[in-house]
Amino acid sequence: MNQPELAAAGTSTAEAPWPVRVVSQKIGEWIARLGSIWTEGQITQISRRPGAGFVFLTLRDTAAEVSLTVVTTRGVVDACDPPLRDGARVVVFGKPDWYPGRGTLSIRASEIRQVGLGELLARLEKLKKLLAAEGLFAPERKRPLPFLPKRIGLITGRASAAERDVLENARARLPSADFEIREVPVQGAQAVPRVMEALAELDADGDIEVIILARGGGSVEDLLPFSDETLCRAVFAARTPVVSAIGHEPDNPIVDYVADVRCSTPTDAGKRVVPDFAEERRAIDQARHRLRQGLGGMIQRESAALSAMRSRPCLAQPERMLDERQTHITQARDRVRRAFASRLDAATRDVAHLRSQLRALSPQGTLDRGYAIVRSGDGAVIRDPDETQAGQDIHIRVARGQLSATVKE
Repeated sequence: MNQPELAAAGTSTAEAPWPVRVVSQKIGEWIARLGSIWTEGQITQISRRPGAGFVFLTLRDTAAEVSLTVVTTRGVVDACDPPLRDGARVVVFGKPDWYPGRGTLSIRASEIRQVGLGELLARLEKLKKLLAAEGLFAPERKRPLPFLPKRIGLITGRASAAERDVLENARARLPSADFEIREVPVQGAQAVPRVMEALAELDADGDIEVIILARGGGSVEDLLPFSDETLCRAVFAARTPVVSAIGHEPDNPIVDYVADVRCSTPTDAGKRVVPDFAEERRAIDQARHRLRQGLGGMIQRESAALSAMRSRPCLAQPERMLDERQTHITQARDRVRRAFASRLDAATRDVAHLRSQLRALSPQGTLDRGYAIVRSGDGAVIRDPDETQAGQDIHIRVARGQLSATVKE
């Protein structure tokens, strides 16, 4: 099988590669299978050649660096109301067309519809509900701004009033505020990819502690890039807190709801991201004054308490307390001595009295008064003369000794 036959059979090898014309032809066949499609984008260029019946448009994706050429008739373009202009959001119905000779892709459009304001607002409302349901607006996911950011990222238009407002107000509050600025398109087809690129670059910088998206006011169409779904998801995924300062107070692009802090204007953003140096200094001075007053009052109260304690007798004359205790001890000791002496005297008298009684009642006392005790030979006391017999030996006990005698009768 020769090379043309292999190409016709749909196979390609190193020995039998397809010619360029075959590759281009097959790409055209695959693209032709798509049929007619609807596609949406933003017009970035309109080319009208004098005398030509065709108009060439450049249709760009609103969130990526991708564009296609659209070829249509002059009648289709003229039928648009209002007239087409650069930057317009359109929906194109046409058939993808591959030009084998040049290897280019275009869309041959048979109908072009401009996206009206009402339809844009309806789409934005639908997108807002979708993102809210996914939790991108949840307050608990909002990150607090640093009190004193080391460095601030600013994404804004080139030489714009928004940039000037942010810088002037921030540096008026904190002269040392340090900014890393990225100037990007803030409307049109280039806005979304360039803003996302700047956001990713600043978010990757470890020194950047907060990022500001700032843009002045404008129409709904001008602010559409800041309601783009891809940009909103990129803001939500950023690790650095993001401040949204888009437009004026009535303007509410979707990125306002996704950002960690929403500011009504760029001027407000300049005031929110940094503390007011003068105000903080006044607050510190006031706190120092209150602290000094509180400390002085506490010292005065403690000094008065110490003076009161020092004036008490126990501290003013501590020996007085010892003297009183010594007097009490001496008096108690004297009372104990008197009581003991009294008890001892009474006991001595009792002992003497008992001794006298004992002496008076003892047999010796009776003997001392002249009485005697007569006992028989076996030691029995003789109380009656009839208890003795004549010639019986008896013993007589007197006060100073003992006598032996014999009974005569």
